[in-house]
Amino acid sequence: MKLLTDIKNIYFLGIGGIGMSALARWFKAQGFHVGGYDKTESPLTQQLVAEGFDVHYDNQVGRIPTAFYKKAETLVVVTPAVPKDNVEYKFFESSEYNMLKRSQVLGLITESYRTVAIAGTHGKTTTTTLTAHIFKTAGIECSAFMGGISANYATNLLIGAKDAPVIVEADEYDRSFLTLRPEVAVVTSTDADHLDIYGNHDSVLESFNLFGNLVSKVLIANHKVKVDTKALNFTYAYNTKSDYYADHLRIENGKFIFNFHGKDGLEIKDIALSVPGFHNVENATGAMAAALEFGLKPDTFKEAIETFKGVKRRFEYIVDSGKIIYIDDYAHHPAELEALLTSAKALFANKKVTVIFQPHLYSRTRDFDKEFAQSLDIADEVILLDIYPARELPIAGVTSEIVLQKMKNKQVQILKKEDLMEYIKHKLNTDVLITAGAGDIDRFVEEIGRVLKA
Repeated sequence: MKLLTDIKNIYFLGIGGIGMSALARWFKAQGFHVGGYDKTESPLTQQLVAEGFDVHYDNQVGRIPTAFYKKAETLVVVTPAVPKDNVEYKFFESSEYNMLKRSQVLGLITESYRTVAIAGTHGKTTTTTLTAHIFKTAGIECSAFMGGISANYATNLLIGAKDAPVIVEADEYDRSFLTLRPEVAVVTSTDADHLDIYGNHDSVLESFNLFGNLVSKVLIANHKVKVDTKALNFTYAYNTKSDYYADHLRIENGKFIFNFHGKDGLEIKDIALSVPGFHNVENATGAMAAALEFGLKPDTFKEAIETFKGVKRRFEYIVDSGKIIYIDDYAHHPAELEALLTSAKALFANKKVTVIFQPHLYSRTRDFDKEFAQSLDIADEVILLDIYPARELPIAGVTSEIVLQKMKNKQVQILKKEDLMEYIKHKLNTDVLITAGAGDIDRFVEEIGRVLKA
């Protein structure tokens, strides 16, 4: 990367983000001095500090470590999550530092490697992590930029051999994935999302078509979606015949067991996936398809899928005491909630399932209030928290109440975050509890787990 020829220091504005922290770790491993700012301290930023990163939480130019004032030797990496009126952002911009978006930096890195990219409005994190685990199990020391913490490797970044391929999660937000030039790509889904950026579903689909045309060799798409591309096109599915598909699914002892079918009569029987969910069977199918199209032999695929431990906050078991089961999940789109709750109801038949959901973004809640209501109706009981604003200002008339009003389920209520633990301690009555959302609901997970174990 010619851009980095004279660079010694890399500063991340929003270093605590899952994608940003992976890049930060990558550059530190390459010998750069790395640091950054984030709005709030989190377990991830605490881990970065423990690993030797310069991290602070005060939005003040005076807190920027001295080394990063050497403009000619410093690259500033920014994320759309940090507003442009941020004090440090304005300082770097007015001082004419080299500034690049996270997506641009990831694109620069992958230019030098054979790349497998996993895109989609949902399913991409698990599929990316599964693909990386398949490569590792096959003895290929790949690098991987994952949008979640892999339970197998306890990190969101794998650093492989010098010439090894790179597996990368391709993020559609802000059209970030258009910086990538993958050899093989998977598209898991193209649902309407991020309409605050795209405006409408047609623009989302157009962006995925642009991504498809950046793929140099093979694009594999979920059979439910169509992506225009000059590359070879294949499809994958669960319970629908495609180029790659899974069938004969059954649930035994908490595992989803299925057969995998590929081209030229390939069949792998009785694969036992320990990470629950019909959607995860489909994700595993897409990951195996990507590995095959990249050139891997299927000999170790069954071992890889059966030893896959999942991703933190993706159907993650927090408590399984025999008395109650507690699961935490990142689901924040109606399609993700539907997949999560449908799988939970199938896995825990005849048990009461309660979900605590924190909507993420006013615009997403407004755009999909009906769809959120339909997905949440799958649960037996629903507790709605107030909307997590993230990067947005409030929108008049948009609250969690607009979802509640469209629900058919009468076992639903809205709670303030400050009242949640009191409810769990004294009023919760369920067999299975699920917390879901992409905001700060994860800050409650540890405490909820302690209470339910007591």
